[in-house]
Amino acid sequence: MTVISYKTTQGQPAQAKVVAVIDGDEMYRVLAPDDIPAIREPQFLSGTEAEEQMAPDEPVIALRIGGEARAYSLWQLDRHEIVNDYLGETPIAVTW
Repeated sequence: MTVISYKTTQGQPAQAKVVAVIDGDEMYRVLAPDDIPAIREPQFLSGTEAEEQMAPDEPVIALRIGGEARAYSLWQLDRHEIVNDYLGETPIAVTW
């Protein structure tokens, strides 16, 4: 089994190891499960507050179920990749 080393964004060494070889291509595990934390209790701004903090062209993932709507900023999802949330009684997972 081959082990390679790389630097994380914090500059600390981390390990990536081969976890499978499929048709001659190696698949590496770089991060352990749950290394990137999900947002589990998202906080939202009102439309007016969001206008004050966000750029007019800031990309978001928008979702509406019934009369309830949410917008998830992609720059925040870059750091977390997933939001576990509810719209009314409906559980949702927003991923990026």
